[in-house]
Amino acid sequence: MALEASGVKKSYGATTVLAGINLEVPTGAAIGLVGLNGAGKTTLIKCLLDFCSVDSGSIRIHGVSHTLTAARERLAFVPEQFIPPYYLTCREFVEMASALSGARATPAQIETMFDDLRLDRSSLALPVGQLSKGMTQKLGLAGCFLSQREFYLLDEPMSGLDPASRVAVKSVLARLTREGRTLLFTSHVLSDMEELCSSIAILDRGTIRFNGPPGEFCYRYKEQTLERAFMRCIDVTDSSTIA
Repeated sequence: MALEASGVKKSYGATTVLAGINLEVPTGAAIGLVGLNGAGKTTLIKCLLDFCSVDSGSIRIHGVSHTLTAARERLAFVPEQFIPPYYLTCREFVEMASALSGARATPAQIETMFDDLRLDRSSLALPVGQLSKGMTQKLGLAGCFLSQREFYLLDEPMSGLDPASRVAVKSVLARLTREGRTLLFTSHVLSDMEELCSSIAILDRGTIRFNGPPGEFCYRYKEQTLERAFMRCIDVTDSSTIA
């Protein structure tokens, strides 16, 4: 199992953000984490990575407690607001990221990844500070994917991307899944989830309302689209009716 979270609770003062989260991510699965702004998605990710402490519960990554550095040895992460060192060139950044991960990507691998993500190779010479938001986001993804990790944890990986870039990133994510890599990512675009994910987890007000295949989610709520099923799911007030 790539990830096991059991009974994870997190509060800030009197505000409960995570109310006992149970979530499993099988090795090689592509799981989408869905929820409205403020549902607790980013807090859950921070807890998984031990960026903040949990009040109670347990988290294990590849069987290792999330509080141990070893839990993150086989994992790569890109936050929604990715801010790389502005004084590096793009090439320097991805070379540094690759070296830190131990992968040490070759120039050919770096250029191929830039091609795959629709980043012009000429941008390798540009200072990071000159990039647009979309280009910066793709640079972060390039550094992440070049690390050659088994498990990719991505918070809104397609934030700020134009349509062509979204298609490119989804193509890379689909390829990683075919290679047997594990994906856990958040997105507000449910069509991306339907296209890429074997399972989705609906997080609403700190609780997992549903966890299973997208088709089963639509069937449960008797809707044709994930968007309409999602709206019905988060409108349910009696959580005892939700598996």
